[in-house]
Amino acid sequence: MTRLRRGSSTTGVDSGGAARRDMRLSWVLTVLSICLSALATAAGAEGKRKLQIGVKKRVDHCPIKSRKGDVLHMHYTGKLEDGTEFDSSLPQNQPFVFSLGTGQVIKGWDQGLLGMCEGEKRKLVIPSELGYGERGAPPKIPGGATLVFEVELLKIERRSEL
Repeated sequence: MTRLRRGSSTTGVDSGGAARRDMRLSWVLTVLSICLSALATAAGAEGKRKLQIGVKKRVDHCPIKSRKGDVLHMHYTGKLEDGTEFDSSLPQNQPFVFSLGTGQVIKGWDQGLLGMCEGEKRKLVIPSELGYGERGAPPKIPGGATLVFEVELLKIERRSEL
């Protein structure tokens, strides 16, 4: 005679314990899958919000690099992601002059222009959070726009240390 354990049978039909365990495992795996999917989605969205800095032209001799407080003379062209140009200093051949790291420009510039050398060219891809945000800058820059800038650092004016 075969002795039966609780929850098992000679016919292979599960009578409770194993079925509950399988259901719990299935539930845990489903919840885990949902959590991992949410994390992957959040990580993807977070990745889109990062400033991207590409060096288009390096400089061989670089005695000083731009830092917070420096006055920079820049040429730039700004475009939307679709390639629509919204501003440029080139047609007027008039460099844009501002103090770096003091809030005179969008955050993407204050961050993306640090450590540049005179004569260097960069491409900045600036998420809206570091640009003009959800409000944009109508009529040329819509809300939530990612901005693409080609910039060239022409001159650094270093303020004397106090």
